[in-house]
Amino acid sequence: MRLSSLIRQFESSFLAQYSGQVLPSHHKALAAMKLCRTPQSPRMRTGCSQCDHTLTVPHSCGHRNCPHCQNHESQQWLERQLQKQVPAEYFLLTFTLPAELRSLSWHHQRQLYALMIQCVWETVRTFTQNDKQLRGTPGAIAVLHTHSRRLDFHPHVHLVMPAAAMDAVNRLWRTKGGKTPKNKAGYLFNHKALAKVFRAKLLEAITHEGLVLPAQYPETWVVDCKSVGSGEKALVYLGRYLYRGVIQEKDIVACRDGKVTFRYQNSKTGQTEHRTVTGEKFLWLVLRHVLPKGFRRARNFGFLHPNSKRLIRLLQLLVGLDPNRALALIKKRAAMTCPCCGAKMKIIETRLPPLFAFATPGTT
Repeated sequence: MRLSSLIRQFESSFLAQYSGQVLPSHHKALAAMKLCRTPQSPRMRTGCSQCDHTLTVPHSCGHRNCPHCQNHESQQWLERQLQKQVPAEYFLLTFTLPAELRSLSWHHQRQLYALMIQCVWETVRTFTQNDKQLRGTPGAIAVLHTHSRRLDFHPHVHLVMPAAAMDAVNRLWRTKGGKTPKNKAGYLFNHKALAKVFRAKLLEAITHEGLVLPAQYPETWVVDCKSVGSGEKALVYLGRYLYRGVIQEKDIVACRDGKVTFRYQNSKTGQTEHRTVTGEKFLWLVLRHVLPKGFRRARNFGFLHPNSKRLIRLLQLLVGLDPNRALALIKKRAAMTCPCCGAKMKIIETRLPPLFAFATPGTT
């Protein structure tokens, strides 16, 4: 089911019901996604590379929360990350913000999200530098998510990092042993110790920022740390939600009697489940995960920073690692084909006026 049609159907009642919570960024997202690939959006003209057939199609809106758009950007990001592969076992770490701090993060999104990402990096950097086997600077790819699979507000940071470190002083590359008879799934750091350090760093950063902590918050926080082999599948998973919103339109399964039903996979059981909410509630579930303007959800640190390209290439050359092998995991976007002969279509003109426009108040 198209998200744009749901926006047109429920937008007025949604704005009336959530008027006190809707931010300017939400209004912009609504306006963009409502017109995405509809007759009311600007059009582009395409022509067949083999015959004379031409076709005019609506533009996509390009908003980073639209499930239709940003496929090309997601693919480019994933290609850049896969080309930075290093010879080491990879781990996926997830740092979750406790429920008691979610209200604070909602009202200070730009500050809290940035502090979360920075404190996650500082935590793993401290552990890597103090680790007896690594003793150096790690590399990591951090991605902020604000949603659970049920689309509830649930800020957390995913971190993909290899069990490796660069000792710049001694010019040494060190890796940590992978699977052992005692740790068949691989071991990087103790998740409880990670949670304690992350908690201390984030609370200190919040206080230093001048924000007021809630009266109560838990002593024990949650951090998950698991081996993901070469890291390819974990990166593909993160790239899936990086630029294309929090839900795919194929997962919006029904809209009846003013209610919307969508499906999701339960992370604990692996089973597909359904959730039904009012149309207004569904739009709120989608829109409250719109990030502040200009905020970067994904960031690279350490030797995986863009400034370290030469180092990565040298390591790959020394160990005979071909980074292009992993690019086969990326599902290429299907090319637009000619309905007459099946040849590839080429873009001729863009940003043409829309075929139709919504009526504005006072017009007939």
